[in-house]
Amino acid sequence: MESPAWHVFRYHEQTKHHFNRYARSLGYLDWESQPKPFRVYEGVTPVLLPLLKTDPDGQYLDLYERSRNHFWDFNAASIGAFLELSLGLSAWKSIPQGNRWALRMNPSSGNLHPTEAHLILPALDGPAQYQAVAGTRVEAGVYHYNAYTHALEPRAILPPDYAKRIQSHFQSPGFLIGLTSIAWRESWKYGERALRYCHHDAGHALAALSFAGNLFGWKVTVLHTLATEDVEGMLGFPKVTWPHLEEERCDMLCFVSPATHKAIPRTLPADLREAFKVLPFQGVPSQLSKDPVDWPIIRETEDVLAKPQTPEASIRFAASPLLRALTPTLPAAQIIRQRRSAVAYDGATTISLPQFLAMLDKTTPRNDTAPFDAELSEPLVHLVIFVHRVVGLEAGLYFWLRNPTHFQDLKRSLHRDFVWEVVAKELPLYLLRSGDFRAQAAGMSCGQAIAADGAFSLGMLAHFAPVIERTPWRYPHLFWETGMIGQALYLEAEAHGVRATGIGCFFDDAVHELLGLRNNAYQSLYHFTVGGPIDDLRIATDPPYEHLPKDRR
Repeated sequence: MESPAWHVFRYHEQTKHHFNRYARSLGYLDWESQPKPFRVYEGVTPVLLPLLKTDPDGQYLDLYERSRNHFWDFNAASIGAFLELSLGLSAWKSIPQGNRWALRMNPSSGNLHPTEAHLILPALDGPAQYQAVAGTRVEAGVYHYNAYTHALEPRAILPPDYAKRIQSHFQSPGFLIGLTSIAWRESWKYGERALRYCHHDAGHALAALSFAGNLFGWKVTVLHTLATEDVEGMLGFPKVTWPHLEEERCDMLCFVSPATHKAIPRTLPADLREAFKVLPFQGVPSQLSKDPVDWPIIRETEDVLAKPQTPEASIRFAASPLLRALTPTLPAAQIIRQRRSAVAYDGATTISLPQFLAMLDKTTPRNDTAPFDAELSEPLVHLVIFVHRVVGLEAGLYFWLRNPTHFQDLKRSLHRDFVWEVVAKELPLYLLRSGDFRAQAAGMSCGQAIAADGAFSLGMLAHFAPVIERTPWRYPHLFWETGMIGQALYLEAEAHGVRATGIGCFFDDAVHELLGLRNNAYQSLYHFTVGGPIDDLRIATDPPYEHLPKDRR
């Protein structure tokens, strides 16, 4: 029988795009089977959450640093605000012909949003002094978050001692939040490659939770020891009858605590995990499509990606301080709210070298700094950068090293004639080769001009085969890390007056050939680009929750 690693390598190779063929998909959009954009758990009475009346007062660096953000008590309103700024709606878009669609705080490939969130909450009182809406109370239980209605859908009510046992274990107030993925949402458009995009999106969502939580004085920690089976049991998934080919797969479970609390275990006691499995769960997940299409390789790969229980480890990062030479003035919540994905660039906008370095610097994992102190894993992803229009830096191919322990291996693995010239003292930015790489950047990104018309674009290069051979279940984690990097770049672009977008369509092995890679020890998993956007003036923008009754806005 083939090993889990064999299945992962097979999936990754089969879902590569090539110049002469793309990864398998329908090749067209079947609008009759388009998935509905929001999942609802039917047959329950939702708990309606209040919307923020006033945003947290954090500034730009408060997205990252934890020291200046005051702590908001855990209550129904503050958790609603946390969800609003991380997974809630950011706007409605419409065109004259009448099509209308929602955007969310967390970006998604094709705006398809495979990521769902489930919370395990203690009993919560209504709003404190920060909110104007009164009367909300949440019973201790397991809930699904519905972004469309901004509501919690109760799936199980917890006995009184469960929440106490959780907080006693962590020795801290807080709550649990899990992220799950519905592959069909992505495979409807992208076919077999969809599983990659699901995990990009999970990483974006994890970073969005970390950034938003930081503004409330909270820290999100991934419980990276837990087995997938245990997370499924705690969320009641074995007891759910899923619509055909529309099941949710568990990605991760996190604990949200006060940022000042440092000693967070990365696991849960076995007896507590087992106790959740006997709870009665309620609610029926809504059907998203009338006729979903089966992509067997996605299901087969998902089956072998189940994570086992693993030992607890504290992951420590670099101690270098954040760059402070350039500090944008936009409020932190405004940066989150205005994030958008660019669809075209003007081919002219430049950014300065200090802006460029500030953006890259925010992708470096640091202790006590969002979002990477969620402690997903040690850094396994680096940035290969096509610099086009950075004032003060010559055009060329550059490398941003996110884990110094990989440096010598990367020098051996990439082209021997790369110069590896240090660009800025005490920063891990290296020039590999100078020159105009706009044509290569666009060509390798499936011919998309957006990769050449921005100030810079990049590919995220992951340490791959050695990781998969040892721990094949970490395949999604590599994509989660790229999504977290992407979320940091999204917010950085907005803060510095430009715009970013992720690029999931690229010719995988063409990128590897450009870099001189001769095997799959490293693989490019996600591309990204930043520049001056061209807005489509035909598209109208409306407030995110205008569809709700006036007394809830």
